[in-house]
Amino acid sequence: MAGALTLEDLKESVATGDIDTVIAAQVDMQGRLMGKRFQAEFFLDSAWAETHGCNYLLATDLEMSTVPGYAASSWAAGYGDYTMRPDLSTLRRIPWLPGTALCLCDTLDHHGQAEIAHAPRTILKGQIARLAALGAQAMTATELEFYLFRETYEEARARGYRGLTPVAGFNADYAIQLTSREEDVMRAVRTGLNGADIPVEGSKGEANAGQEEINVRYAGALLMADRHAIMKNGVKEIAHARGRSVTFLAKPATQDAGSSAHVHLSLRGPDGAALFHDPAAPHGMSAMMRAFLAGLIAHADAITYFLAPYVNSYKRFTTGLFAPTKTVWSLDNRTAGFRVVGDGTPAVRIECRIGGADLNAHLALAALIAAGLDGVARGLALPPAYGGDAYGDADAPEVPKDLRAAADALDASAMLRAGLGDAVVDHYVRAARWEQSECDRAVTDWDLARGFERI
Repeated sequence: MAGALTLEDLKESVATGDIDTVIAAQVDMQGRLMGKRFQAEFFLDSAWAETHGCNYLLATDLEMSTVPGYAASSWAAGYGDYTMRPDLSTLRRIPWLPGTALCLCDTLDHHGQAEIAHAPRTILKGQIARLAALGAQAMTATELEFYLFRETYEEARARGYRGLTPVAGFNADYAIQLTSREEDVMRAVRTGLNGADIPVEGSKGEANAGQEEINVRYAGALLMADRHAIMKNGVKEIAHARGRSVTFLAKPATQDAGSSAHVHLSLRGPDGAALFHDPAAPHGMSAMMRAFLAGLIAHADAITYFLAPYVNSYKRFTTGLFAPTKTVWSLDNRTAGFRVVGDGTPAVRIECRIGGADLNAHLALAALIAAGLDGVARGLALPPAYGGDAYGDADAPEVPKDLRAAADALDASAMLRAGLGDAVVDHYVRAARWEQSECDRAVTDWDLARGFERI
């Protein structure tokens, strides 16, 4: 596809002067790209094999603080280096950055001998290997939403991220005439991503003023997660280049719908056969699909942290704003946490609606696969499909109410400890509890507005 590069392609482009810069980046805990820009000649000389980065890059919070309490990285251990090994299958042009290519890296120990267990790409590759042992591969897609504002990031920061102007004046959900006004950015997003080996299907206005959705074609789990990380980075860079800003915050405004990253998932066999499809079964759902979905429901509380990793994430789960609050499944019901799409066809698949736009796709997909595999291994029975308005059902199982509850469920999950490893679970439990503690000690606008005069 357009944008994909081999090492030989890169050599030719460097020789002609078409490419002069190569970004080598790992995916951090928050799903961001962290790495270095290389002069292209040096990348071709040696950095294509390996480079290095401080190991704190997999032990920081959103503000890049040196968070205490991690077993893997600390001041006591000296914050040494990890090896970043470029995965040349990810090498691509970045059309929105002149003369630039990008390559994602795996993260290994200082000697370059073993992949770091808690690195997001490592975690997902581990679950892909578990699927492969069963003769299956995951086909996935993420629907990414975000808000687009007229202000630059610098202007937004100066305003304290308050009082920003959405690019649309009112709800532009599916509205072509209104979204035409946003095409200076959204056309650049679609064509830019497409030119970076990220095959875009389309974009649309979403449920609130200035809210957008971008959809890319489904792919294998690792390829999709890599594309998702590059896509978020690219959308920000493209918007910035046009004097705009975007946010992937799950819930940027109290009164508005949050931004989601719905995850679509199905399994295929080595021959490409649709393992979730059985034309003779109800709704075309195979026994494997039913058990896989049952696993997702059984472990929904344990995996929620990987779908909603911040305090703000849980403010998105609001009745009547299309984010689910109950971990039930349905055939075509947007109030449910899990929805079956394409029922009765070979394209039948699971849509997890719990995840917000703030998720790390590598971690989210790994957690979903681990939970589904447990359902298959144990032959879990799928409860009946939910019908009606799940928001109002007090008896339906709920999405964890807050990050504290999600961290506790993650910590207590024997399934995730067996599937991901104790050290990995402990690492991300620490991340969750640090995030919660930072929020707990912060004085907010809500505190001041509610109590400054009244108390």
